[in-house]
Amino acid sequence: MRSNSPIAYSPAFETVRKDEVEAIRTLQNAFATSTHRLAEARGHACRAVHAKGHAILRGTLTVIDGLPADYAQGLFAAAGRYGVLLRWSSPPAGHLPDGISTPRAVALKLLEVPGERLEQDRPGRSQDFLLVNAPAFALPDPQSLLLATALLPASAEGFEGGKKAFSAVMRGVEGAIEALGGMSVKIKGIGGEPQRHPLGETYYSQTPFLYGPYMAKFALAPVSASLLALGGVKLGSGDDAQREALAAHFAEQGGEWELRVQLCTDLDRMPLEDASKEWPQELSPYVAVARLVLDPQQSWDPVASPRLEDEMAFDPWNCVAAHRPLGAINRARREVMKVSREVRASFNRCPIHEPSGD
Repeated sequence: MRSNSPIAYSPAFETVRKDEVEAIRTLQNAFATSTHRLAEARGHACRAVHAKGHAILRGTLTVIDGLPADYAQGLFAAAGRYGVLLRWSSPPAGHLPDGISTPRAVALKLLEVPGERLEQDRPGRSQDFLLVNAPAFALPDPQSLLLATALLPASAEGFEGGKKAFSAVMRGVEGAIEALGGMSVKIKGIGGEPQRHPLGETYYSQTPFLYGPYMAKFALAPVSASLLALGGVKLGSGDDAQREALAAHFAEQGGEWELRVQLCTDLDRMPLEDASKEWPQELSPYVAVARLVLDPQQSWDPVASPRLEDEMAFDPWNCVAAHRPLGAINRARREVMKVSREVRASFNRCPIHEPSGD
């Protein structure tokens, strides 16, 4: 149990550095340039990050009835059921072969959610969650992210042989670190991600969000036996190993996950502005607030799925006011993701829109 009570949010907890606006503007330009360059090379515009989709699925999220008062907030204030669209992906900008190891990611879009919208002019009534299989972001803030933008071209297609060799070395380094009980977000992010089955992983929001009056991070953890059995299972090194593994699983069985919440109880050790700091679970453990269930289904349709990839976007700022994103990395995401959507929609001549619950 938590030893401290959750802290109520105050705007004073978010601190915007003087150089943040310029850093975000530069990031917008860098990501727009990278997206345009890749689009011209491929003849098709993809996301500035999380470009390679592995699966698009439908499920149901059920809010747990009778949650403790601290956790019964926002969309989780009362029992309810929501249709969900999920997208598994890889974070780089290019469609890299899966033999080049990168982190795994999953995005959730809850459909037809009630509550006051954060941005009233946004169409639709959905709520997005973006999650990656590491508890903290690789970098603390937009200024640090700027230093990494030089790697954007290197994350795209081309030179796959060298990238695969480098990735194999980084996996060995990460394996040695994990054998000693550790884990390096930075090593995993530059090619050292162990080639494990994406369905056996726990995924994290990495950045904080409002949780009603409080502040929190989210996690999505597998709980059904079929998923837990995949924990640590290694994939092959094929170019589409993740897509094939997901398709094989969902063709025969579904799965169940818990959506969990970690409330902020100590601003010194659980900061809002440094996304690279993992919040200690001994201060505040993750607590389940909802259950996600997916039935067996086709996880990737060679015709329909690419069309959905173009028509949809996932954005943490597509949300109700009770779950507004917090901190510098999220403020950067707001502007960079907007540019990415605009580039994709314009280049592909395909408007992006929010799906309904049908």
